[in-house]
Amino acid sequence: MNETLPEDRSPEPITVESMAADLQELGVQVGKTILVHGSLSELGWVCGGPQAVVDALQRVVGEDGTIVMPTHSPGNMNPANMGSPPVPESWYETIREQMPPYRPESTPTQGMGAIAECFRNYPDVLRSDHPQHSFAAWGAEAEYVTDDHALEISLGENSPLARVYELDGDVLFLGTTHATNTSLHLAEYRADLDLGTATSQSAILRDGEREWVEWTDRDVTDEDFPDCGAAFERKRPDAFETGTVGVGEAKRLSQRALVDFAVDWFEANRTYS
Repeated sequence: MNETLPEDRSPEPITVESMAADLQELGVQVGKTILVHGSLSELGWVCGGPQAVVDALQRVVGEDGTIVMPTHSPGNMNPANMGSPPVPESWYETIREQMPPYRPESTPTQGMGAIAECFRNYPDVLRSDHPQHSFAAWGAEAEYVTDDHALEISLGENSPLARVYELDGDVLFLGTTHATNTSLHLAEYRADLDLGTATSQSAILRDGEREWVEWTDRDVTDEDFPDCGAAFERKRPDAFETGTVGVGEAKRLSQRALVDFAVDWFEANRTYS
């Protein structure tokens, strides 16, 4: 079996202490609100894995600050829309009747990475109620960020993304890029775009009872996020900082500056809806 040796991933162990120093060098401040997108594998050989990353973030931001992460669970969805892989149509009724309801305290994340999955289980972390697009938060503004997350317009004005904007928070990339920059969805909602609509379905708990619910949202896309992010960095070099955390490329951006820029950029450059 051919395995990557620890020393091939980083010249020395990446620790809570070393990551805390890296985050401070990047400009992450005590008392700040940060929306984190992280890829553990990009950071090197981390002593303690995702727990060490969360511990470092909490150490630097402190209890007066707030850490937010996307904790999406898109698999709780209409079986007719399942495509990775698709399921037989004969299964649809069973899935709609038997899909476990979304529960903030226990539903695992999907496709969010090890750091977010670890973070959602930490003491005093709160998680929003959206069955597909939830966010988790810890710290002084955790309740404000996660409360009243509407089913409709799930990444718009009644979402944790908008709360981070109101708090003048930062977006933090830890080995990630604009391709997964969820804050750009908030700009989509705010831009004058003909996004169209999409119907979604999920199992939820309502008054302690499982329900299969349906709602309508905007039909958003992330296809042009890398181009938008690159344009933002060219235009607003004052609004972000780059560095490293572990051996991974890291970036701290003003979410408010990013979203405001992206609204105009989408209106001027998006050629599809």
